[in-house]
Order: sequence, then C-alpha cells, then structure tokens
Amino acid sequence: MTEDENQPLLDESGRHHTYTSLNAYITTNDNHERTGSHTTFATGEKLISGRYESLDYECDESEISHMEEKRLGHQHTRRLAVLKWVIMLLIGICTGLVAVFVDFAVKNLTKFKFSYVQNRLDTCLSEHCLFTPYLTWIAINMSFVLVSGLLILWEPAARGSGIPQVKCYLNGVAVPHVLSLKALIAKVLGVIFSVSGGLAVGKEGPMIHSGSIIAGGISQGKSSTLKFDFHIFKHFRTDKHKRDFVSAGAAAGVAAAFGAPVGGVLFALEEGASFFNQQLTWFIFFASMVSTFTLNVVMSAIDGHFGDLSSPGLINFGLFKDVPYMWFELPIFILMGVMGGVFGALFNELNLRLTKFRHHYINRHWVLIIEVLLVAATTVVIAFVLIFTTMNECRPIKTQVELNSPTIQLFCPDGQYNTMATIVFSTPENAVRNLFHSEIGTYKAWSLLAFCIVYFCLTCWTYGIIVSSGLFIPSLLIGASWGRLVGIGMHNLFPSIYFNPGKYALFGAASQLGGIMRMTISLAVILIEATGDIVLGLPIMIVLTVAKLTGDYFNEGFFDIHIALQSVPFLPWQSEVFLSRLSALSVMSAPVTKLKTVEKVETIFRILRAESHHGFPVVDHHADETNNERAGTFQGIILRHQLITILRKRNFISLNDSLRDYLTLDDFRESYPRHPSIESVHLTDEERELYCDLRPYMNLAYTVSHHSTLPRIFSMFRGLGLRHLVVVNDKNEVVGMITRKDLARFRMIHKKGHTSIEELGISN
Repeated sequence: MTEDENQPLLDESGRHHTYTSLNAYITTNDNHERTGSHTTFATGEKLISGRYESLDYECDESEISHMEEKRLGHQHTRRLAVLKWVIMLLIGICTGLVAVFVDFAVKNLTKFKFSYVQNRLDTCLSEHCLFTPYLTWIAINMSFVLVSGLLILWEPAARGSGIPQVKCYLNGVAVPHVLSLKALIAKVLGVIFSVSGGLAVGKEGPMIHSGSIIAGGISQGKSSTLKFDFHIFKHFRTDKHKRDFVSAGAAAGVAAAFGAPVGGVLFALEEGASFFNQQLTWFIFFASMVSTFTLNVVMSAIDGHFGDLSSPGLINFGLFKDVPYMWFELPIFILMGVMGGVFGALFNELNLRLTKFRHHYINRHWVLIIEVLLVAATTVVIAFVLIFTTMNECRPIKTQVELNSPTIQLFCPDGQYNTMATIVFSTPENAVRNLFHSEIGTYKAWSLLAFCIVYFCLTCWTYGIIVSSGLFIPSLLIGASWGRLVGIGMHNLFPSIYFNPGKYALFGAASQLGGIMRMTISLAVILIEATGDIVLGLPIMIVLTVAKLTGDYFNEGFFDIHIALQSVPFLPWQSEVFLSRLSALSVMSAPVTKLKTVEKVETIFRILRAESHHGFPVVDHHADETNNERAGTFQGIILRHQLITILRKRNFISLNDSLRDYLTLDDFRESYPRHPSIESVHLTDEERELYCDLRPYMNLAYTVSHHSTLPRIFSMFRGLGLRHLVVVNDKNEVVGMITRKDLARFRMIHKKGHTSIEELGISN
C-alpha cells in the first residue's frame, strides 16, 4: 500500500472505512474476527469510485411522513395517482416531440450536405476537379462534428449514448448531472450534429437518455438550472418517485426511436429499472404508447398525410414480404448467432482497450477536439475510397426509387446508380434499410466485406469520442452487411434454393446487436415491432439468444463494460461472489458515527463539518457515554441533508423541553434535488448550546444481525433499493454499517480454471 491508501476513507455510510482482506474472513470466519492482513489494492479500474453516492429509494417510515399521510387522507392518494397519469402523458408527448425534432433536423441537415456535395460531384466529373467536392465534404462534416464536440465539453454528461448512466441511476447510483437540463440540450443538439456530420453513430440510443431527462424534469415541476418552480408535483420530489418517472422516460425514448412501445417497456424492465411492480408497468406502457402516438401524428403531418398513424419510429426497417424460412435454415441461424457473439465480443474488447487508451493519453480538451476532427475527416476519406473502388457497381435507378433512398449516378450510365455511393451518401438508417430490402445481386460480396470491416473499425473508434452518439444503428449496419454476405454465400452454394439475402441481413443485424449489447427479450420485441412481421420472431430470438450466450463466454455486454470503466458501484441482478459462509462482519465497516435521538446542536454541526457521511444511525439518547463504541440501542437512521435542513430551519429545543413545532416533509422537499451544504449553515453561540430532537425525522430503517449471510444482505439491497443497512448485535446495538460500495467492491475472478474473490479499493 501507498501512504494514502493506508488512510481510512470516508463514505456515505456514516463511518470510517477500513479495508481488510476477504481471504481472512474465509479462513477465520468461525470466530467472526477481523484478523486478516491488509490487501494491496491496484489503481485505475481496480477501484470503486468514492464520488458516486447512492439514491434514497427506500420508503420513508418517519413520524412526519405518517403525520402527513394521516392529514391528507385517502383523497390525496387518489389525487397523486391521477397526477402520475398526467405526468406520464406529458413525458410521452414531450419525448415524442423531441424525437420529431431530432429526426427532422438530421434529415434536413443531411439532405443539405449530400445535395451540396452531389452537385459538386456532378459538376466536377466533367471538369476533372473531384478534389473540390472531396474537401467540401470534409469541411462540412468536420464543422458539424466540431459543434457536437464543443457541446460535450460544455456538458460532459451528454457524452456517448447515455444508456450506461441511465442504467446506473435506475440501479440506485447518483450520477452527477445525468438528468440536468444542460445534458438534455447538449444531448439533443449534439446527436443532431454528430449524425449529420457523417460519423458512424446513431440517434436512437441518445433518445433513451433524452427521454429520461425529460421525465426527470417534468416530474419535479421545477428547474434548478433556470431557477423557477411551478410549485406542482411537489409530492413527487423524492428519489423513489423520480426513479419511476425516469424508467418511463427511458421506455418512451425507446418507443419513439423504434416505434416499439412494448419493446420500450421490456427495455426498461431488462436493462433499466432495478425495481418494478405491476402499477409501474402500466404507467410505463402508457408513456411509451403516448410517445409513439405523438411521433406518428406529427410525422404524418410533416410528411403531408396527417392522420396516418402507420408511420414507424425514427428508424423504419420496412415490411418484409414473402420471406419464409425452412427448418434446415435453423442451424444457419444458430451459426449466425455464434458469429454475432464472437464479433460482438471482439468489438467490446477492442473498444475497451481503446477507451482505456483514451483515459490515459487523450484526456485534454484540445486533444479530444483534435481526435473528433480526425475521426470526421477519416470517415470521409474512407467513404471516398469505398466509392471509387466500387465505381463499376451500377444498378437500375427504378429499384432504388422503390426504397425511397437517394441515388448517386457517379461513373454509372444514365438510368443507373452506384450502389456503394448510395450507402455512403445515406443516413445509417437508410443504409440498413437498403441492405434489408435490395434485391439479390445489388451488392457484390467483396464490396460488402470491405464495407463491413471498414465500418466495424470506424464504429469501434468513433464510440467514445466526445460527441453525443448511439450504437444501435451502427451495430445493425455492421451486422446487416455481413448477414447479407452470408445470404449471398448461401445463394451461391445452393443456387437451386432461393435464399433471400435481405432476410439474412436482418438476422445478421440482430445477431451483431445482441453480441454487443447482450440484450435478448427487449431487443427481440423491438426488432419484431420495427419489422412488423411476427413470422420472423423465432429466428430473431434464436440468433439473439445464441449471440448473448456466445458473447458472455468472452466478456460482458458493452454497457456493463463501460459502467465498470467508470468505477461505478453498480449492483447486478444477482451476484455469484457472496458465499453463505460469509457474514455481515465480512463487509461491514466500523466504527460508526452515531447520533442520539436528542442531540446537541454543536455536536451535529461539528460532525457534519468534519465528515462527509450521508447517513447516521440514531441510538437511544440515554446511551452510556463511557462505552461509545456500542452505546445505545438502535432507533433509526437520519440523512445528512435532513440534518442540514433541521439546522437551517432552527428546529431547536432546550434540553428539558419537548419538540412542539415539527418540520414538515415540504421543508425537506423544497431544496430537492440540490440540497444545501453544511457551509450554508451559520449558528450563534447560543444556538450551538441547544438540542435537536431527531425522533420525528429519522427513518425506521432496515437492520440485519451481524450473523446474517451475504446472499441475504445482497438480496435486500437489490430488491429494496437500500442506501444504508445497519448491522446490529444481539442487543440491538449498532456494530457496523453496509452500503452498496461495500458490496460492489467484491467480484469473482476466473483464471486458469481457478475461482477467487477479488476485493477492490474505494477511491476518494
């Protein structure tokens, strides 16, 4: 250990954190003593970041909470239920409108760019000045991408797709600025310019983050950034309620992106929300339907056929007609699933190594901007190379008109178009649709192979630069290219049997996306809803399942990898780490900073100034001062922001008085979510000598015995959404505290056929 690592660290649990080797617990657990030697911790990814705090998803069981519930009555409960439906309606409408804005802006900017470049190409073909449109294309793309990069420098929380951050928030981790208004502005404008700038990114992934931000803002009825408060929805200003609305926003984002309301609900269930119930499922499904409906109505008006609600989401896969499959094709689908899993694992591994390289060497603002511009320029160079190496691949224009895609003549006779130029000059969504529905013979095998390899590398390099970007569509495009290549190969091997290459492009796209994301149920439903053909459901499910199982053999899913890279104390659905023979004593931290039920103001103020804990156990105020380590029986737990509010509101008493004027829940909600710091509290000498009665405000938190096993503790944290778990002895005295960081710092390591438990450190 270094000198700094030997120092005890502070975290939200209300105690000093002491690290001890877990191996000691495994060998000496019978006597329940901490006798092991200290573990030497690595740095970087071998740490759990201490800057991430937990969210309060636990139900409030304080006295003032029960008082408010009795005062407002059942009528208030019914009113809150109605308000929830109203908020879900607003979330769906606003998310759909944002999706329309993103789609409209991308289409028009892309149309302007490609029309301008194409006109220059047509002019320069006869004048032999192709260098001019080439430089023009580079300049436009670099300008668009530069705007997107500057927006991310303005608000770094908008970087990437935002899905890992949303998953962490719904898991119970407070990710800084993830739901801020600045993040929404940077996310929406950033994805418009990054997609229009020709990068290998998509706009569908960021819609999930955008929907989450919209939901988080609307549900609060206020904006801390703009300094206004409508004084509505104040009863929803808790982490628990906000979590439910953010889940609905994420689902609405999926529904708007893919036109898949059911897929949105399943995405929120499978990849997002950690805590679900039947009523929440109804709310989320309603928000998803409203989002899809809003998008359909507005898009039908923009397209000139108002009222036609058959429009899809931001991406249209098109209807697959007459694409049956036979039983002997099932092994081919399984093989494609294996290929998707392998290619997905390779993509994740390469992006992981590249991301680590960025963290070490590309971390200054000017270097990040240079990388963005370099990626934009390289994308154009590669596109030009692909076009000019396939200049003889021409097809009749009439077939492309049926697909509603742009046609680029470029070295082709009149009435024909260049197939590769059409893919390159299209948005990624149009390129995917081309590969799905173009007739057989449209693309040559070696051209598809070259495009697949190049786009695979470009996507891997692009995801992680400082732009707002999605990975869904690029993954689909990679898989569609090699999937169509499989279809062409099957047609050449068995010319007497018709193998639709577009069908194999769809299965390849599903396989590649499943191999990267490792989603199964939600992704299957999203693809089925996007294609509009339930007949293809079985092969889609087959390739997704096989791709996930194959990819999991090599590494984790893409989003899980990036969550681990950020050192987030993320708790999975289940953990194989915790053995039944390990007890709470194995992971709890002690000693714990405790407060009495009636505590002196000076003591509270001094503790809050000296320590950064976010939760404090409250013990009986008749505790024995001579045995402070285990003095007093456990009564409840109180949070840091509650104590600061009590001090700011001067809710004091003298020692022999009883508390008469209770604070209400509104007093604690008014500063949510940006609670004031202890530095904002200024007390006089007289006030410091008074006392605070904490009994009305403390929460009757969950406790576990020091004999409790770790599987039980993990299940409580994961299922109940706990932030703190107090460990008590047989006399109900506080002996330790457990937080999610205490659980997240253990993981199972498999090496050379041996399994061991690795303990991570917690950084400042």
